[in-house]
Amino acid sequence: MTRTNFGMAKLAALSLAGLIALGNLPAAAEEVEHATLAIPGVTIGFITRFIADDEKFWARQGLDVKILDIAGIGSMNAVISGSVEFSMSSGPSITRAKAHGQNLTALATAINQADEDIVLRKSITDAGHFDPKSSIVERGKLLKGKTLAVGGIGAIPDVVLKVIAIQAGLGRDDVIVTAMQPPEYMAAFSRNAIDGFVSGPPFIQQAVLAGTGVVLTDTTKGEPVEYSPQSAGLLLARADYCPAHRSVCTKMVHGIVEAAKFLHEHRAESIKIAKAHFANYGDDVIAASVDMLIAMTPSPPLTTAKMLENGDLINIAAGFLKPEDKLAKYDDLIDNQYVK
Repeated sequence: MTRTNFGMAKLAALSLAGLIALGNLPAAAEEVEHATLAIPGVTIGFITRFIADDEKFWARQGLDVKILDIAGIGSMNAVISGSVEFSMSSGPSITRAKAHGQNLTALATAINQADEDIVLRKSITDAGHFDPKSSIVERGKLLKGKTLAVGGIGAIPDVVLKVIAIQAGLGRDDVIVTAMQPPEYMAAFSRNAIDGFVSGPPFIQQAVLAGTGVVLTDTTKGEPVEYSPQSAGLLLARADYCPAHRSVCTKMVHGIVEAAKFLHEHRAESIKIAKAHFANYGDDVIAASVDMLIAMTPSPPLTTAKMLENGDLINIAAGFLKPEDKLAKYDDLIDNQYVK
């Protein structure tokens, strides 16, 4: 090598070292760790995962996260089977798994409410002289004789609907419940085939901003308040995973921590990220959806025993869980060390 070439090589090496030190280049390939994250549905409700991915909160730490869309309870079952390391699930999912001897750990709560509003057709609320300031008991009486869609029988939307109906003094046959997926129930709602639905964003905002729907119960206010807070967007892993893979868990949770903080501090940028993934929705719908999610996203995303217990209590109230099957304690399901 000539003196000139040696000098250039030395300068390049020094420059590369400087860039790495300044954080302008990713860690060396051998330092990159890998993880898989299962998501139960492609929905704006999981906005923290979109932010963490798009803003490279995981990549900057040297964590390559592969995101898999595995419908419903299948995402948690994938964690239990060991085919993925993490999933975003719900509080009741982890407590029911524990009751069946399947040990999982709650690592971060990205949404701390049920994330499900009851929406009724505006013509029905107008005819019923709906008062949004009235008690939930009075508001719930408007459900009598109505047909509402939920994402699945026994799922969180159905649980919320049944609890509100019971609190309003209605019998199980007083409200007709039909299982539909969002595209189906939004179409059915638009042609007056159903009277309402129970859902999270952006479908609530679609109906409200179109002037066809009215929010009967508001999850951003914790309704039903007896069961607030809850852990709806729960990052979890197998109980034996993080003790053996502390670095991966630290990076994974840190990405959610940073995403929750970003959501609160950068509304406009968060709306832009949401719009990039859900371009079919109007700007006003996306903005209103993000505002709803900001109201339900704790920063930092800590999990509490009360959140998990409330998930069991609301299922008991809805008749989907026997009181004797409720867990005696919840603290041993939670590991907040990666959030702090």
